[in-house]
Amino acid sequence: MAASSAPKMPGQPGYVNPRGIPQAPFIEVVEDYVRNRDQVQSVLQSFQEMLSKYKYMEMSTLRRAAGLQEKIPDIQNTLDSVLFLDSKRNVDESTLTTTYELNDTLYAKANISPSDTVYLWLGANVMLEYPIAEATDLLTSKLHAAKESLKTCQEDLEFLRENITTVEVNTARVYNWDVQQRREEKQLVR
Repeated sequence: MAASSAPKMPGQPGYVNPRGIPQAPFIEVVEDYVRNRDQVQSVLQSFQEMLSKYKYMEMSTLRRAAGLQEKIPDIQNTLDSVLFLDSKRNVDESTLTTTYELNDTLYAKANISPSDTVYLWLGANVMLEYPIAEATDLLTSKLHAAKESLKTCQEDLEFLRENITTVEVNTARVYNWDVQQRREEKQLVR
């Protein structure tokens, strides 16, 4: 019978977070990782590559988080507007006069008649008509998904920053070990 391997936990060698980002190994004893000075340059180079990858992932995740932080208030405002229209539709049958934003500095007035539907701008030059209940459900689910995605971005950023620090510490430890080995070699030659 094949033994099933238990999932690796954070801090264990070979751990990969739920989004597929591998954890950097921490070098406690440099001699276990680097056998001789000939390996130092290749080890330092692999750490630099690892550091570059982590920094790239960090920048990508930061951009994604910034986009979500921009998108969440827009979704919330749209949801609030739909809920407001729904509450006015159920209470009052008269038209509603409002001012809405056309652009950052351009506003226009509109008279809104009570309706059972709303139009949602989905992006990419697409606008669809939805019944108010469906629009509310759609916006609520989009808002929840965006907040969850932002939460995972923040978790990934924390994980990436920890790994960047680990790789930088590993680099310093290997470099310092190499310097120490050179000093010891010089002392033996004397």
